[in-house]
Amino acid sequence: MQKYLDENDFIISKTDLKGRISYGNEKFISISGYTEDELLGAPHNILRHPEMPRVVYAHLWESIQKKKEVFVFVKNRCKNNDFYWVFANVTASIDALGKAIGYYSVRRKPSERGIKEIESLYAQLLNIEKREGLASAKKYLGELLEKQGVDFNEFIINLQK
Repeated sequence: MQKYLDENDFIISKTDLKGRISYGNEKFISISGYTEDELLGAPHNILRHPEMPRVVYAHLWESIQKKKEVFVFVKNRCKNNDFYWVFANVTASIDALGKAIGYYSVRRKPSERGIKEIESLYAQLLNIEKREGLASAKKYLGELLEKQGVDFNEFIINLQK
């Protein structure tokens, strides 16, 4: 069953450099269905829904490891196998010397239009990944973005409007 965020909801989490959860706000904990103890120290991909293409996460990790922020629609899976969509902003946490010390994500309610369009794209990407592999899905996504004349973040932000 799908869960929905309200307009004023914000889900916040922090991870270490390997993606292990070090903080989650109350909304993050409650919507996930896990306890705080189950989440802290767990890999963030504990929430990964099987309908999320690997190429999206590859892009996300590649970007944040370069200290670039990423905007992305994410379908997360709850402990009880319910799911929820979010519009996420993920960035590196930087110390006083400019070194990445972890990552944080702020997520909010996604636009209905964005979800409709992204579900179709994600299904295509998953299909390509299954048939031809990650590199082919990355190529397909790159060609789509180039054809539209936008980068990944612009594409996602336009869907959220």
